[in-house]
Amino acid sequence: MSTPISVAFHTLGCKLNFSETSSIRRQFEKEGYMTSSFEDGADIYVLNTCSVTEFADRKCRYEVRRALKHSPDAKIIVVGCYAQLKPKEIAKIPGVDLVLGASEKFNIIKHVEGLSNTAQKGMISSSKIEEVNSFVDAFSIGDRTRSFLKVQDGCNYKCSFCTIPQARGKSRSDTIENAVNNAKKIAASGTKEIVLTGVNLGDFGNGTEVIEGTKPKKEALFIDLIHALDQVGGIERFRISSIEPNLITEEIVDFVAQSKKFVPHFHIPLQSGSDKVLKLMRRRYKRQLYADRIHYIKSKIPHCCIGVDVIVGFPGETNEDFLDTYHFLKDLDVSYLHVFTFSARANTPAAVMSDQVDVAVRRERNEMLRILSQKKKQAFYLQHLGQNRPVLFEPSKKEGKMSGFTDNYIKVEVDQNETLLSTIKEVYLSCSQEPSLLQGSIKV
Repeated sequence: MSTPISVAFHTLGCKLNFSETSSIRRQFEKEGYMTSSFEDGADIYVLNTCSVTEFADRKCRYEVRRALKHSPDAKIIVVGCYAQLKPKEIAKIPGVDLVLGASEKFNIIKHVEGLSNTAQKGMISSSKIEEVNSFVDAFSIGDRTRSFLKVQDGCNYKCSFCTIPQARGKSRSDTIENAVNNAKKIAASGTKEIVLTGVNLGDFGNGTEVIEGTKPKKEALFIDLIHALDQVGGIERFRISSIEPNLITEEIVDFVAQSKKFVPHFHIPLQSGSDKVLKLMRRRYKRQLYADRIHYIKSKIPHCCIGVDVIVGFPGETNEDFLDTYHFLKDLDVSYLHVFTFSARANTPAAVMSDQVDVAVRRERNEMLRILSQKKKQAFYLQHLGQNRPVLFEPSKKEGKMSGFTDNYIKVEVDQNETLLSTIKEVYLSCSQEPSLLQGSIKV
């Protein structure tokens, strides 16, 4: 019996990419391929790329070199958002055999089988993003702690800084029935937590097929999806990964407030606290709407953790505009910030806007908001000292310790007890010398 062909994977970017890599891995395993760790070497390497930052090209090149260092004769296949946006650039990277765009990444087995019949390097199989209309489901599995479940893809918004619509196409969604069935499969694996993922999650419900000249019919809304998932047995937690402020309705907040499975944690992109900059970004709200959403959440779920995406150094952002953002966030009852420094992306309106902000100024603003985020996070953690909260345990890199997150996303560290890994236990929260976590003692 011949030795199975081995495949190794590496994922760059978001939770959505991780869910898709996991589904692609299962395709290979179903066809008899053997999965291998990246460092152990493999016959085939699949690199799932991201396009969000300016370093996409650099990261892709680095991972190709790293793969060839472990296996000089390996076939290198590149998929993902960067593969859709810049296939010709990737195809020129030494060692790359095949680049698959958004329409072809889930047909990867067919393309791999074709590789054995050619010695040609740098082949591309892609199509125009306008032709990518179907939804392909995906979920990660294998980590018994949590799973990323893809329920939506693409985006119809036209934010002036973003390339995601060019990389993933129009908004489209899974059906509720199929999403529930996938959640049941995840539950059967012993996984305790599901993180719902998508590009524009709150826009769930767009039709999976686009008929020329017609608008896709919304069969359901995001609120209908979470109602249905709340009934799935075996899953103890559902977490909403990210949702736009104009799409997080009071109905959604009210549901999470009373649900025993959907955890009190929202991640809500802001991008700027200046109405002038929000307009330049082509966002679909003003800062008052954002503030109203935060106030409503906190009125219904006082212990809720709220994360915020914010971009600094957007073209036209003056020092006054930045300070508007800084003070807006400082006064807002949010728990942490994900801070991004603006980097111009090709073929976006923001890339050719006037009044580009000096790079050094962008970095200064980033640092100011990172410090603010640390203070926000520490204040949120300290609010919960002396409380008992449920923690889902996972291995820690520290010897003799294990860690986990509370329902409202506080990181906790306790003494190791391997019998409790991948289980949820009540933990008494106490102070820690490290600001990024709390110590805990398991409630008996």
